[in-house]
Amino acid sequence: MIAPLGRGQLDVGAGTVAAGLYNAVEQGILLRIVADKGSVTDKLEYSTLVVRKDLADSGRYKSLADLKGMTIAAASPGSGSESSLNEALKKGGLRFTDVKVVYMGFPQMFVALTNKGIDAAVSNEPTLTRALREGAAVRASKDIIYPGQQTAVVLYSEDFAQKRRPVAQKFLNAYIRAVRDYNDAILGGRLAGPNAAEIIAILTEYTEIKDRETYANMNAFAVNPNGGVNAETLRNDYNFFRERGLVSAAVTVDRVIDKSFAEEAVRVLGPYKPR
Repeated sequence: MIAPLGRGQLDVGAGTVAAGLYNAVEQGILLRIVADKGSVTDKLEYSTLVVRKDLADSGRYKSLADLKGMTIAAASPGSGSESSLNEALKKGGLRFTDVKVVYMGFPQMFVALTNKGIDAAVSNEPTLTRALREGAAVRASKDIIYPGQQTAVVLYSEDFAQKRRPVAQKFLNAYIRAVRDYNDAILGGRLAGPNAAEIIAILTEYTEIKDRETYANMNAFAVNPNGGVNAETLRNDYNFFRERGLVSAAVTVDRVIDKSFAEEAVRVLGPYKPR
């Protein structure tokens, strides 16, 4: 996705903020973060660290300090899930090097937890709910491990943002209107509000998850109804990537964030008012 955005072959993209994004910008692939696509809040933790249930039942795992020496899965090197794991380790008084990190997709994490191939994983919905429901894992902490983490964003190509700005603005206006409808559907941390059925119907039609029950039962992900991204946690992730030698200091977080489209959308639509 990053390369087509940089070449102007793609106008809009959405995905996680990883080390590769900053490296691409450093190499001249111009793009902009223009809005929130998914984040963790103190009420909506749709991505978190889980530990195998048998380790918790046996007493091997009691707190984050007990992660030392464990084999833990993350999505990929230089990803937000790696940074989330690092935050959990810091809260347990540990370093990133105190555990063995392996990489796999979220569905594979469920299989590896079930087969005891890994001890813990930074999981994501809907795999997270499935692992908890089927007894493969438990949450590693009762508290939100990394509140505010910006896990996914909306990206614009430079050509789209500059040469077709009126269209780019209209797109984000429409996107934020849709995000507000989504927020109105959240109740008690899940898609259970008055318009939840309509939102779930749209999601099952246009995503790979076709099971409505899954959307109804899993933890909803947070999306800022005014479009703003959490620059503070993006900087924290960026600093973690730098410490690991995955990015250089040539590109800053502020360089890739463009607040103007979201701010104009709020001006046009007005501040978000929950229904």
